Amino acid sequence: MIKEFILPDIGEGVVECELVEWLVSEGDIVVEDQPIADVMTDKALVQIPAPHAGVIKKLHYKKGDVAKVHAPLYSVEMDDVTETKLSSEEAVNLASVQNDSSQDDASISAVSTAIEEFLLPDIGEGIVECELVDWLVKEGDMVVEDQPIADVMTDKALVQIPAIKSGKVVKLHYRKGQLAQVHSPLFAIEVEVESAPAAQAVSQPHAASADNAATGNDTLDVEGTLPSNGKALASPAVRRLARSYDIDLAKVPGTGKHGRVYKEDVERYRGGEAVKAKAAKAASSAEQITTPVSHLPDRVEPIRGVRAVMAKMMMESVSTIPHFTYCEELDLTELVALRESLKQRYSSDELKLTMMPFFMKAMSLALSQFPDINSRVNDDCTEQTFFTSHNIGMAVDSKVGLLVPNVKDVQLKSILDVASEITRLTKDARSGRVSPQDLKGGTISISNIGALGGTVATPIINKPEVAIVALGKLQTLPRFNALGEVEARKIMQVSWSGDHRVIDGGTIARFCNLWKQYLEQPQEMLLAMH
Repeated sequence: MIKEFILPDIGEGVVECELVEWLVSEGDIVVEDQPIADVMTDKALVQIPAPHAGVIKKLHYKKGDVAKVHAPLYSVEMDDVTETKLSSEEAVNLASVQNDSSQDDASISAVSTAIEEFLLPDIGEGIVECELVDWLVKEGDMVVEDQPIADVMTDKALVQIPAIKSGKVVKLHYRKGQLAQVHSPLFAIEVEVESAPAAQAVSQPHAASADNAATGNDTLDVEGTLPSNGKALASPAVRRLARSYDIDLAKVPGTGKHGRVYKEDVERYRGGEAVKAKAAKAASSAEQITTPVSHLPDRVEPIRGVRAVMAKMMMESVSTIPHFTYCEELDLTELVALRESLKQRYSSDELKLTMMPFFMKAMSLALSQFPDINSRVNDDCTEQTFFTSHNIGMAVDSKVGLLVPNVKDVQLKSILDVASEITRLTKDARSGRVSPQDLKGGTISISNIGALGGTVATPIINKPEVAIVALGKLQTLPRFNALGEVEARKIMQVSWSGDHRVIDGGTIARFCNLWKQYLEQPQEMLLAMH
């Protein structure tokens, strides 16, 4: 009876392997558990044993071919006559060889390695993709559980992806700037797994062949002939390495027998290409120095990450909300003096007493009397929601783009509490690592354009909020006092934008006047605080 031997599962996630060496020939008589072939997976060199005695009728692959798991590897003819063809001496010798190699391992569980793909998890409601901002590791690095692996940017925040297992990073599937898909492989990691007892295993990794041992070659790669398909002769591990470097393996000169390519050949080729690239870059730079600026090519870059989200939100805001702008001048001379007197006493690494905490607290006090300013309108403008929480956002110019984290429940916090939260949010936002929770739930926003030097602006509302204010730079300007005398005063221009569907000019003017009173006369703010 002719029976096909089906290549079994030889490792988690392994779907194919390279046929490194046949240990038998067509026509050979084999016994049960006799080694038939050596195959190379992405993880190890594995020996395939015969599950049945018989005569080898057909070997379905040649050396160097890629064999598929669950597909026929060879054909064997089995009958009673076959077993009688083996002399008792041969059977004893074969059994002796196998016992010598596995005598002490029959009941011992071995630790082997497996390649596992890390799937990008859900990182936010409704998020299906994110931009790979930065890899925090490189291929070949050993990592431990919970170690940060990558920074990715969603449409809401920068998120850090940790390792869920310890092991060696063997493949990073994306380059910086590429879009990674949720539930798709982000990187591959080699981890330790406990295998079944050796006596029960379908196949076992083994040491190099006797020929290798005799020549002192400790590599697992076994020399063979070029495959019939004309591909470069290399193990799957070497092919993976070449793919990770984006190298065409056919271009790599192999130093092994019949041109077989080893890992060292790939590394050597990569080093040579790096030298060439460096020389080409130097030549290009030299050429650009002599090339007129008008002849340099234009640069086209995709708009991604926070910049793409900002573009979408701003377009939606101006196209659906009828904006109007209201400007006012604030005399902050008294507030600046108060802040200076308190700064040295209350400032620390965790708390920076800037002007912003005073702006936020004064705004919250004014919002209590003008709930329209702290509200939200639904899309068809049939409902208005008035918020009891004053979650005041502040625009921060971070390294990944404009972020607007908000201080929650300003109405319940002291000025120092607000200052502490502002310090934390500013540090997080400027590093790009602000949490999604800190970006959600804002009810009104402050944009501090004055930090960069502007005086007046027409800010765009952070939809679905209904109002936003832009703070101009603080200037020392001449102003007349009550006696008609010219004094140097600390002046700031502020610019409000409101949603004209629910806020009219009179409402925002009265609201701004109350806010201005609290800021220009800090004692009034203190009296209004509970």
